[in-house]
Amino acid sequence: HVQLVESGGGSVQTGGSLTVSCVASGITLIGLYSTYSLAWFRTVPGREREGIASIGRDVRRLYADGVEGRFTISRDNDRNTLYLQMNSLKPEDTAVYTCAAEPWGATTLKPGAYTIWGLGTQVTVS
Repeated sequence: HVQLVESGGGSVQTGGSLTVSCVASGITLIGLYSTYSLAWFRTVPGREREGIASIGRDVRRLYADGVEGRFTISRDNDRNTLYLQMNSLKPEDTAVYTCAAEPWGATTLKPGAYTIWGLGTQVTVS
């Protein structure tokens, strides 16, 4: 079955940049990854999971209001990898960042639309 593993989290100063990655494994058919809709979510203790960026199989992108212009989502279908480049980071961006995937899914920030999830990577901005 498909598994997602995030990496690249860490600590960064306010105004800094960080890129997190999400590698998908268990996809055995060449080209199948390109049919997945992908997204990044973040979670802060005591708050609901927040969808922040999504990219569809047609490479259409969708961003939450609080990150548009600062964050960029991208995908490398040859490497089965999803990226989130984060610039101008703020302390309120501190969270666990988790990637999600859905085969033939919609480009959406709704967590219920995704059935495959990673475990997350911590990003701390101070």
